[in-house]
Amino acid sequence: MTVRIGVEEEFHIVEVETGRLAPRAGTMLEKLPTGTFTTELQQAAVESNSGVHESLADLYDDVIHARRRLDAAASAHGLAVVASGTVPLARTQDTRPTGGRRYRHMVDEYRMIADEQLICGTHVHVDVPDRDLAVRLMCEVSPWLHVLLALSASSPFWLGADTGYASWRTMVWQRWPTAGPPGCFADAAEYDAAVRSLIDSGVISDAGMIYHDIRPSAHQQTLELRICDACPRPETVVLVAGLYRALVTEARERLEAADAPACSGRHEWLRAAAWRAARSGLEGALIDAETGHEAPAAQVVRRLLERVRPALEAAGDWSTVRDLAERALATGSAAHRMRRTAEADDLLACTDLAIAETRGDDHPRRRRAAPAPHLTSPGPVARPSVAGRARIAGR
Repeated sequence: MTVRIGVEEEFHIVEVETGRLAPRAGTMLEKLPTGTFTTELQQAAVESNSGVHESLADLYDDVIHARRRLDAAASAHGLAVVASGTVPLARTQDTRPTGGRRYRHMVDEYRMIADEQLICGTHVHVDVPDRDLAVRLMCEVSPWLHVLLALSASSPFWLGADTGYASWRTMVWQRWPTAGPPGCFADAAEYDAAVRSLIDSGVISDAGMIYHDIRPSAHQQTLELRICDACPRPETVVLVAGLYRALVTEARERLEAADAPACSGRHEWLRAAAWRAARSGLEGALIDAETGHEAPAAQVVRRLLERVRPALEAAGDWSTVRDLAERALATGSAAHRMRRTAEADDLLACTDLAIAETRGDDHPRRRRAAPAPHLTSPGPVARPSVAGRARIAGR
């Protein structure tokens, strides 16, 4: 039976005409179903939660549908949503925290870290039958997670400046006290004890503030990937989800076939690998998890593909994921596309590109002397045929 997956996507809310962040989550969410759409720490962001799916094609349809609903809700108010790690023209003064006791505590306790939480990510959940297995799987799949970060990298700009990074969101995110590699634990009891210890220390207030790159969900029977930037193109969400499910499946089969070798306990290189991926994206070198040495990004991505090919084939995902990965390597990361657009035009054009890709349209609107007051709702998105789903990146 194919393992089920789901995704959570975070979106920035921006004013269409200025590209600035807009703290309008409450307004947007008034006419959207709770549960599927929800708030974030800052009011200039919203989250969408997909359903649970076995097929990547169904996940793709779900992602497209949710984005279309968000775009319609935003367009009615002269706004747009952007699925990217950061938005180019963000300013801290353009947003404010969401109300509620938990968020107020986070703002008071973490100060500038919370004030500058102007970032968005993509989270992928994969079903795991029990919590002990989920905890053991964390250690097994962690060496490859930086490759998924590189594929998702979409945040080269921060507060109007080019950072030189493909994923500056990663640098901002790692300031939280529990961000980064999770470490290894023998079982769920050991892991939960470590979480309780952090809560008892006062560093965090609840288990939801465990912000590791990967974690067993506190509320669902899943293993959650958290390392990735929000992805402008929905096809990238599908690519990351497919690869992550295959990584979890491959690791689970190894664990169930025989006792896994003891973990070395050395995780400093995982943080270094994430830094390398955040710095370079797909346009430079990545660390090869099998050799520990730098190698061209394309070589590392293809090595990952071959590693998980049996799991991808068993799920019927091989052609789709391979084609999406090759398309990503050919066209470059979202960070590369955004930087290229900014160099050719300006940061507002870069924002327009991210808005268009989020809506499923690779062609941003052209600015006019008298711009329209707001974006129109996107038209119907054709459901790809079964054969065409393997090529959804090539629209």
